[in-house]
Amino acid sequence: MSRWVLPALLLAALIGAWQLAASTGALADVLGLEPFLVPSPAEIASALWENRSLLAENAWVTLREIVLGFGCAVVVGLGFAVVLHLSETLRRAFYPLLVVSQTIPILALAPILIVWLGFGIGPKLAVVGLICFFPITVNTLDGLRSVNREATKMMRTLDASRSQILRRLEMPTALPYFFSGAKIALVIAPIAALFGEWVAAEAGLGGLGVLIREDGARLETARMFASVAVLSAMAIALFGLLALAERRVVTWR
Repeated sequence: MSRWVLPALLLAALIGAWQLAASTGALADVLGLEPFLVPSPAEIASALWENRSLLAENAWVTLREIVLGFGCAVVVGLGFAVVLHLSETLRRAFYPLLVVSQTIPILALAPILIVWLGFGIGPKLAVVGLICFFPITVNTLDGLRSVNREATKMMRTLDASRSQILRRLEMPTALPYFFSGAKIALVIAPIAALFGEWVAAEAGLGGLGVLIREDGARLETARMFASVAVLSAMAIALFGLLALAERRVVTWR
């Protein structure tokens, strides 16, 4: 509990200061905006409660995109990391390209993904998967290459095959690295889903990104902040579940 006391007190102080500045109009004066464009935490909480059904419906759409896109990134990223680890030639050929791929803005690729995959959930999953793929692959590859050489020699002395060394030594060693990369990917996955919904959303499919965009056009700032709060809560919950899974799986850490 002591780990959460100071962050909780700091968060409460920030929310209290925000409430005071917004309710008195001081925050709107500083930003040079109309008061209704700078909602207070109380107004955001009210919008969150009044629009709970709408927010829950759109949050489910975004959550599905996050989970499915992240799952695809995990499967492809793990497989790619193992292949690069097993082949020195492939690693030298593909690793620089893997790094260079992260210099391409994902928003620049989104229109191309729409042309290839059409409107719907496909481009959104691709955006989430592409953003999550890099940290998972790189961290897992680093974990596979961090195996103690003496342990590898001992496995070979015991006449272990290459697959046995991978399964019994290298993969367990890489698990903490994998979870570190997966936690980074899972935190940025909601941002990726939001980008995907902004660019590739089709009317009627919903999602928090679509709702935020529509509320921005209508100047519904309180509900925009409520959508952001729901998205943040989703990311925190998913991160907590992954951290719990890490504690259950990586028991020796």
